Amino acid sequence: MAENPFFETSSLPYQLPPFEEIREEHYLPAFERGMADQLAEVDAIATDGAPPTFDNTVAALERSGRILGRTATVFFSIASSDSTDGIMAIETEISPRLTQHSDEIHLNRDLWARIKQVSTEDAEEAWLLEKYREDFVRAGADLSEQEQARLRELNESVSKLSTEFAQNLLKASTESALVVEDAAELDGFDEAKIKSIEKDGKYVLPLLNFTNQPGLAQLTDRETRRRLYALSVERAPQNFALAVEIATLRAERAALLGFPSHAAYSVTDQTAKTTEAVEAMLGQLVGPAVRNARKEAEALAEQAGFPIEPWDWSFYSEKVRQARYDFDADAMRPYFELDRVFRDGVFHAAGKLYGLTFTDRPDLKGYHPDVRVFEVFNEDGSALGLFLLDPYARSTKRGGAWMNNLVDQSHLFGEKPVVMNNLNITKPASGPTLLTYDEVNTAFHEFGHALHGLFSEVRYPRVSGTNVPRDFVEYPSQVNEMWTTWPEILANYARHHESGEPMPAELVEKMKAAEKFNQGFATVEYLSATLLDWAWHKLGAGEAVEDAEAFEAAALEAAQIALPLVRPRYRTNYFAHIFSSGYSAGYYSYIWSEVLDAESVEWFKENGGLKRENGDHFRAELLSRGGSLDPLTAFRNFRGRDPRIQPLLERRGLV
Repeated sequence: MAENPFFETSSLPYQLPPFEEIREEHYLPAFERGMADQLAEVDAIATDGAPPTFDNTVAALERSGRILGRTATVFFSIASSDSTDGIMAIETEISPRLTQHSDEIHLNRDLWARIKQVSTEDAEEAWLLEKYREDFVRAGADLSEQEQARLRELNESVSKLSTEFAQNLLKASTESALVVEDAAELDGFDEAKIKSIEKDGKYVLPLLNFTNQPGLAQLTDRETRRRLYALSVERAPQNFALAVEIATLRAERAALLGFPSHAAYSVTDQTAKTTEAVEAMLGQLVGPAVRNARKEAEALAEQAGFPIEPWDWSFYSEKVRQARYDFDADAMRPYFELDRVFRDGVFHAAGKLYGLTFTDRPDLKGYHPDVRVFEVFNEDGSALGLFLLDPYARSTKRGGAWMNNLVDQSHLFGEKPVVMNNLNITKPASGPTLLTYDEVNTAFHEFGHALHGLFSEVRYPRVSGTNVPRDFVEYPSQVNEMWTTWPEILANYARHHESGEPMPAELVEKMKAAEKFNQGFATVEYLSATLLDWAWHKLGAGEAVEDAEAFEAAALEAAQIALPLVRPRYRTNYFAHIFSSGYSAGYYSYIWSEVLDAESVEWFKENGGLKRENGDHFRAELLSRGGSLDPLTAFRNFRGRDPRIQPLLERRGLV
């Protein structure tokens, strides 16, 4: 296919993928040629007669696989953001083949022998070399032929099962949607919300990717809430069996690689390093969080006047907020219009802190009409990269919010970054898009990831931008959340979508006063998911699980976090992070990163907050470094000391 757009570097600005030219039939031929080309490149590196050097071995590997990299980046972006039956069929076919391809490289004994002989005095090269050696050892490069053969089988099986898990979940978001025939059952939703979910004379509310659906806080009809909650926690039941298979195979793989569990294997290349370190931190949080949640439950039951059920929690939590703090979260929505939140909030904060400016590029197209493209410039007018925003939910998009790179920054190729944020905001049938406070906070969070990618200043793609340990990657994005309610920023974007009047100061104060209420619930919901992930991945090889739901219940009891009113943020059957994404034995990363975040927010406040010199320091010492040095060294260079947990405990009301 001579016209396949993946076969050549994109001619668009910043090498933005030519989405208008890409068709589904391009993917498989591009994957096949990309894999074949890279294996030929790897064979040339492995059989090179010259003595191994950093340039002819490690840097050569960095230069390999360009067609495959372009193809995979676009394909998996589309598979997450705008999938089709055709895309899912390709994903089912190609995912195990990509796993096999990775094994062909990492289990190449001649290549591994050369990597082990390379040495370099350059600090960035030495760090990258160490990362490559870790990658190969963790991929089984030192195993025997027989062990490697079994490892290949395990990797391929996990890949197939993980793809099936993810596709089941995507289908379940619509197949398990709440369907209502009488709009009266949706009392609590505003007219625009009801219109946006009307379909063929019925009202269809798709599920988002977590347990407590946003509608539970608004719907006044208790039976409707119960139905919505049940649909959420019972979705994709076939995934329970898949989770058992995936966890069992991962345990066997970990044992083959010399680890007692997948969790032990998983954390060795993270900043946590050991399972003991993770468990010590989580152990400090469970008791106080459970106590807080129980106190909150008592307050909710008192407000309701009867013993509440899980589907009542969000609804009566809002009632308590209104009663105690005279705060109604819905009263904020008219002040959070999507375009203004980004232009006058998210972008404005980046301008004040880092000197960035953003220009619309309507001439550059995304993969869907909803995608917006912005060119980003430094204060001196120099080009930084492109930012793509895909804000709206749709049936072809997975749940949640995320950032990904379409082009990694690297000096090796002279490439600037192209980064994208995906959100899942309900698109109104007409009129302005009004956000909840949580959606605004998520926008700032995901843009923190985008900044991490945009500010990257490294030589090699392997360590570019957000290519850092999983338990560090959430840290910069969490720090960016602090600007959501920073007075100067909030005053600039929180304006009524009709009158343009600023949000009343008293509403902001009420929101801040109410923020710590329900922290017990939020922390328990998160920690129970984290400890569920941990239980699945602390299984040893040969440990059998007969009943996934019984295992889930027993794991939460054992962790002393089983509260009937507070189910995990993700149950096993829809825990995509750990069974179909890159967070297996890694969901702890959010709270681990939040320790660094809380310390950094404290530093910003101590040093005057929203000041250019503060942004420049954070950018230079941390955001620009990507994964090119030890992450905790980068943190110490920024903060001036090792992290402490106390600021986090104070933030979450757990002291």
